Amino acid sequence: KVNNILSKFDKYLLTFVFLGAILIKNTRREIMKDSLTRFTKLILDFMYFSGIFVTATLPISIHFLGNYIEFYKKYYYQQLVIFFIAGILAVLIIGELRKMFQSVLADDCFVNENVVSLRKMGTYSLLIALVCLVRACIHFTLAICVIILVFIIAGLFSKVLSNVFDKAVTYKLENDLTI
Repeated sequence: KVNNILSKFDKYLLTFVFLGAILIKNTRREIMKDSLTRFTKLILDFMYFSGIFVTATLPISIHFLGNYIEFYKKYYYQQLVIFFIAGILAVLIIGELRKMFQSVLADDCFVNENVVSLRKMGTYSLLIALVCLVRACIHFTLAICVIILVFIIAGLFSKVLSNVFDKAVTYKLENDLTI
C-alpha cells in the first residue's frame, strides 16, 4: 500500500513538473515573441519617422554636402529631385510594412489588405530602382548598380509574394465558409 501511494505521488509529481516545464517553455516563448514584436515595431516606427525627417531635410543636407563634395554642389537640383522621390518611395514602403505589421499583431495575416500592401511595395521598389537608374546616368558608381539590383529583386519578390498571399487569402476564405 505504501508503494502504491508513493507511486501515485510520483505520478502526480511528474505530471506537475511536466506541466510546469511546458508552462515555463511557453511563457519564455511568449516573452521572446513579445520582445521581438516590440523591437520590430520600434525599428519600423523609427525608420518611418526618421525617413520622413531625412526626406524633409534633404535641401539642407544636400546643400551642406555641396560644401565638401563638388558633385553635390554641381548637380544640386538633380540630386534633390532624385533623393526626394526615392525618399518618399522608401517611406511609403515602410508605411506599408507598418500596416502589414498591424495585421500580424492582430493575428490575422492573410487578408486582402496585405495583398494590396505587398503589390504597392513591389511597385514602389521597382520605381526606386528606376529612379536609381536615372541617378546612375548622372553619376555612375558600382554601389548604385548594387542598389538598383537590390530594389529590382525586392520589387519582384514583393509582387510574387503578393500572389502567394492572394492565394492564401482565397484558401482561407474558402476554409472559413466550409466550417
